[in-house]
Amino acid sequence: MTSGAFDRDSIARAYGRWAPIYDAVWGGVFAPGRAASIAAAERACGPAGGRILEVGVGTGISLPDYRRVNRITGIDISAPMLRRAQERVCELGLHNVEALSVMDAANLAFPGEAFDVVVAQFVITAVPDPDKTLDEFARVVRKGGEIILVNHLGAETGPRAAFEAAFAPLAKRLGWRPEFRFERIETWAGRHGGVKMLERRPIPPMGQFTLIRFERL
Repeated sequence: MTSGAFDRDSIARAYGRWAPIYDAVWGGVFAPGRAASIAAAERACGPAGGRILEVGVGTGISLPDYRRVNRITGIDISAPMLRRAQERVCELGLHNVEALSVMDAANLAFPGEAFDVVVAQFVITAVPDPDKTLDEFARVVRKGGEIILVNHLGAETGPRAAFEAAFAPLAKRLGWRPEFRFERIETWAGRHGGVKMLERRPIPPMGQFTLIRFERL
């Protein structure tokens, strides 16, 4: 549900502020998650490659790491982030990047089954309506294709859960929900009924992030 400081416009503003320093601050922290999700996407596409939608592409930091045989479309809610992504595409000659567009993840402007894989790195905890966003991922991925999520997921119990709950109001102003738990994704999958979870695993070295893969049935 959208509430308070956690709506589309406030999120876009938050990530617009992050744009100039995002790679320097978070690039290294998120590198293992990016690598794991890209590897999973490329396994799903196979040796011949496929069409991949990266939701929340941000500054495009992950784009050079895809094999050029894959055709990439990137979307993000933040225009300043996408400007940096476009600069990266031009500087590196990433001709396999077919499009970069400002777009709401919960209202994707693509036809059904348009992609072989949807990748969302550190996104699902940073959208106002996660269920609708996941519905859109399932709509635009082909049958037999995969939805690949990587994110920090909140602790169920204990001191970390208490800290995440206390930190949540500030985190929302920065653009994410630290208290977001796996149970919410699991509940969505059961309600949707058209996806099957293939994998859920922690990302090294500390297991602070989780990779989740769904197959579109």
